[in-house]
Amino acid sequence: MIYLAVLVASLAASSHAKGLFGEQDVLDNGIDPDRYKAACPDYRHYAMMPHRPLSKGPLALPYQRPAPNCRTFTSSLVEKVIEDMTSKMEDKDLARIFENAFPNTLDTTVRWHVDGRGKKAQKYRSDEIRDEGHWDGAQSFIVTGDINAEWLRDSTSQLAQYQSLAKNDNGLKSLILGAINTQAEFVIESPYCNAFQPPPPSGVSPTSNGQDDSVHPAYEPSRVFECKYEIDSLAQFLALGNKFYNSSGSKEFLHSRWYLALDTLLEVLHEQSKPTFDEKTGRFDRNEYQFRRRTNLGTETLSLGGIGHPLNGGTGLIRSAFRPSDDATILGFFIPGNALMSVELKRTAEMLKAVGKTELAKKVQARSENITKGIWEHGVVTHKKYGEVFAFEVDGYGSSIIMDDANIPSLLALPAMGFVDRSDKVYQNTRKMILERAGNPYYLDGRSFAGIGGPHVGLQHAWPMSRLVQAMTSDDDDEIIDSLDLVKRSSRLGLIHESIHVERSWFAWANSVFAQTILDIAARKPHLLFGKGAEAYKVA
Repeated sequence: MIYLAVLVASLAASSHAKGLFGEQDVLDNGIDPDRYKAACPDYRHYAMMPHRPLSKGPLALPYQRPAPNCRTFTSSLVEKVIEDMTSKMEDKDLARIFENAFPNTLDTTVRWHVDGRGKKAQKYRSDEIRDEGHWDGAQSFIVTGDINAEWLRDSTSQLAQYQSLAKNDNGLKSLILGAINTQAEFVIESPYCNAFQPPPPSGVSPTSNGQDDSVHPAYEPSRVFECKYEIDSLAQFLALGNKFYNSSGSKEFLHSRWYLALDTLLEVLHEQSKPTFDEKTGRFDRNEYQFRRRTNLGTETLSLGGIGHPLNGGTGLIRSAFRPSDDATILGFFIPGNALMSVELKRTAEMLKAVGKTELAKKVQARSENITKGIWEHGVVTHKKYGEVFAFEVDGYGSSIIMDDANIPSLLALPAMGFVDRSDKVYQNTRKMILERAGNPYYLDGRSFAGIGGPHVGLQHAWPMSRLVQAMTSDDDDEIIDSLDLVKRSSRLGLIHESIHVERSWFAWANSVFAQTILDIAARKPHLLFGKGAEAYKVA
């Protein structure tokens, strides 16, 4: 019986697919949703096999969406965008990837959501946590894909393409509001951590990451999946709220728990702006955050017994122990992460000012300005070939790391993040450097793919995400088309992989970045997708 149910779920993957059972949406009639979901195939395995109908392009790419009753969240507006875009796109293979990728977060990664009303939103009570408002209101737990945990960075990006729809879709609005509230609870409890277990009131069981870590401040493993301190994770918490406010105009998330999370975040930034040695006495000042992992991989733990390399004072920059790839930094002032933090702090300050929080807005704005000043004073170095460029990491003593990594935030993504304009001279010099093998040790160029990789997956694996960022930060039609074509040809299962030559079939962050890239091009350069003379398409 279970085998038959799984077979039906697989055959029902497309509402237009016909076969032994005719139109597959008839399965919606009179079935028990809970029993149906129990028979749904594990998407980790489902995504590794091609499913019909195939696209009408030369690559004949598969349809990889789960059956309607196996999807974890639905939105009629999302379906409308898919129909609008795919009906206009001339490249039907590219259209198929968009059809799979744009809804992938909703289809597969919403592990838990309550809208803050009714029985499903009953308050969570614990002897350990008595904070007023803890887990109140809408809540959403968004996993990264094939790992049953939520990364602050990934989940913010996974939801980004839906933000502009929230003002016209109450379901999406509640989902994103819930994501903000849930992230706020994560930041309040464990601000130095990057990935989290299912919230206690969800009833979803936690899992282990299988690592042997020694971390200070200590955390509760049933609440935290991994505790690598990354400045960009905290910046992404701010970004989630900023985008929601600017897109929907809603202020529902600006309650006591969010303000407590903001205060907690600002305290972390204060602690992580301190130098390794006291500026007056010269004595060693042990950092608040320390991380040691039992491993033979240097990128998975911090040097010097979990402290990391020394950093100078007076820079205005904020230390980050790890990069967005979850690899350890070499020099702790990670420039792309600082750039993202400065941008999101500025946006947060503007929002706070608009809602009457003048003094708090000034405090947040001042921190943003200090970081920005520090980037231009310490993060820009002179390269003998490329001139003035942004360094990837610096230490404030004059040392720098020259490279870029595919993960966002990156140097390549600086304009997309809002830190500089595409035409900025230092950025253009940097862009030229990091997109050449002579300038970036992690720019990889092979027979079938070229792009930026990173130490996370070794020296022979480029990330499609880097080509998507390259397209979003380019005004050159040929460069954009070439980037999209390489990504398309590397996505033979109709989804975007983490990296080329790596069998990670389901990585929702990468699928979201693809969808965001296509929507960006549809708005900026519609002729590249829809043909000569086409009008811009903007999601609203």
